[in-house]
Amino acid sequence: MINSNRVFAMVLRYSIGFRHNFDRLSDMFYWPALDLLVWGLTGLYFAQFTPNTKETTYFILTGIIFWLIIWRSQYEITVNVMQEIWDKNLVNIFASPLTVSEWMSSFIVVGLFKTILSFSFSALLAYFLYGYSIFVFGITLIPIVINLLLIAWAAGFFIAGFLIRYGQKIQTLAWTGIAIISPFSALYYPLSILPDWAQKIAFFVPPSHVFETMRAILQHNTFSSERLLISFALSVLYLVLSIWFFIFMFHRSRKLGLGRLI
Repeated sequence: MINSNRVFAMVLRYSIGFRHNFDRLSDMFYWPALDLLVWGLTGLYFAQFTPNTKETTYFILTGIIFWLIIWRSQYEITVNVMQEIWDKNLVNIFASPLTVSEWMSSFIVVGLFKTILSFSFSALLAYFLYGYSIFVFGITLIPIVINLLLIAWAAGFFIAGFLIRYGQKIQTLAWTGIAIISPFSALYYPLSILPDWAQKIAFFVPPSHVFETMRAILQHNTFSSERLLISFALSVLYLVLSIWFFIFMFHRSRKLGLGRLI
């Protein structure tokens, strides 16, 4: 049984120093703003050579803004795991009644809150700079965001499983691990541009179906529920497996001694 008070306490721990941490603030606002400025302007430049200027720019902005949901949500899982290791605090928090499921729940809650902030900021900035509105996707925006969140949590707990087992030796995975799926996710280009072997891999990468769906809406104003259902099924499967993997690796690490990670 998950105790909401203990979950709230951990959420408070991960949130209370946020406004004083310039690393976290830059990750949430500075880098997304810079990406939108640089790649948005690049998109406008290349759009001059295509028949539909707005469409080309919108493809790039869609990739930037919605990939942020995946990156931000998984980042809050993996970096907060590393935060406990850096602070030499793992032994302390698990000397308390806190359970693994409550710890994991706090990652999801704080990550969801920060993702909403960062995503909303980026969406507003894109609207004021380029006239791009995320509401062009209409009601399909809801299943799109849900899919991306599930993908992010699955990736986050999978990567965190390795971090809780091996610690600082592989800490770079905390912020770089998710990037491995980005070439197969069709963020800025259609899947058809990938070689055959890469397209086969991309089929099992849930974001590829989401971004292909979004591109079809922007380009042809058509919506395929089939792709979103495939993405949802894959995401749920991966999330279940990643939660099991994280819990397994945590208990394995606990047997070896959490103190060895500090």
